[in-house]
Amino acid sequence: MKVAKFGGSSVASAEQLRKVANIITDDSDRKAIVVSAPGKRNEQDTKVTDLLIALGEAYQRGESYEEQLEQVVARFRDITNELGLDDNVLSEIKEDVKEVFASDYSDAFKIDAIKSIGEDSLAKVLSNYLKSLGLQATYLNPKDAGIYVSDEPGSAQILEESYQYLYKLRDREEIVVIPGFFGYTKDGKLVTFSRGGSDITGSIVAAGVQADLYENFTDVDSVYCVNPNIVKNPKEITSLTYKEMRELSYAGFSVFHDEALIPAFKASIPVCIKNTNNPNGLGTIIVAQKETSENPVVGIASDTGFLSLYVSKYLMNRELGFGRRLLNILEDECISFEHTPSGIDDLSVIIRESQLTKEKEQIVINRIKNELDPDTVYIERDLALIMIVGEGMDSTIGIAEKATSAFAKANVNLEMINQGSSEVSMMFGVKASGVEAAVKSLYKEFFE
Repeated sequence: MKVAKFGGSSVASAEQLRKVANIITDDSDRKAIVVSAPGKRNEQDTKVTDLLIALGEAYQRGESYEEQLEQVVARFRDITNELGLDDNVLSEIKEDVKEVFASDYSDAFKIDAIKSIGEDSLAKVLSNYLKSLGLQATYLNPKDAGIYVSDEPGSAQILEESYQYLYKLRDREEIVVIPGFFGYTKDGKLVTFSRGGSDITGSIVAAGVQADLYENFTDVDSVYCVNPNIVKNPKEITSLTYKEMRELSYAGFSVFHDEALIPAFKASIPVCIKNTNNPNGLGTIIVAQKETSENPVVGIASDTGFLSLYVSKYLMNRELGFGRRLLNILEDECISFEHTPSGIDDLSVIIRESQLTKEKEQIVINRIKNELDPDTVYIERDLALIMIVGEGMDSTIGIAEKATSAFAKANVNLEMINQGSSEVSMMFGVKASGVEAAVKSLYKEFFE
């Protein structure tokens, strides 16, 4: 049994849905289908989920949301008209919006319910289209599928009991089409995963039915070893381990939501990334283990938008609880951190800039000065992180030397090196302005 998930670009139009239907009919093992909301049809287009978010924000401001609602309805009208389907889904969208705003749920739950309408409506359209082609297919609401989640609007976590309910899908004869991105709490509230969470749903369903393969269809032939916007025609990665993909996803690879593989990883289900527009292509297979090669580096990832909180104090290493108290200050201010490279008298905390706003900056610095009495404390913004990723790097001689040589050739200064905290990655901090030059130089060093 295979679970196939189709992303936003794969379901953006009637033309794309015809491709999706052909892929489903091409393999009778594809029995569980998970879909996103319609994505962009072109660069100038707007994703349906973004339209729905704008709709919800207009409601919260007390403004009219009719314009955004009509844009959403128009997107689905274009699809149903071109596929020759009835337009019942259009009235259902309007009714869903009305019901959500009339409910007594808090605004956070209302916005989650509004955001989910894109996936939910697309699943209904696709199941109707498959039926029109003579296939046994049915729309399956996540509640009926057994996808139960925690009571955390916008960042739901799957409840373990869901998997025993999902396993029952194996007994169904028909193709089930499940909307991604959301589940239900035990008391029946609709709650979404974090943004891009349809990938999470696909992985959850694959783990629940104990699929032989989880196929994630997107708009690229495979995962590339580096961002193709930085390096032209980069090499494709044919196989990855879960750990490698997790590291690459975290550090800016946009093919996968960085939480998406966890359920599949725990269930040891192989994942294949494929292109809806080229379904016969090889794709990239993600597995638990693979053989290491002479060059263990499989990818180079980069992401901007970081800062470094630097704290220095003589004999810091002898001051019991210093690091804990520093991190407690961040916790009190609701700031999560990414990494904490440290020395004997120095400690840096790497934080996403979105976490530590300019408004919070002075509060944090004042608290550190008053509560920890450091010699030096300052914040350095506009940092980027670059990661080279690959299982087996920790046991291969010369990887760090090649990497630092590449930075030197690119004339990019290293602000931070973090090796050893992960056996499958090596992290470097640089000024954001040097990212492209550094990545190009690293690619040349490891892949050319």
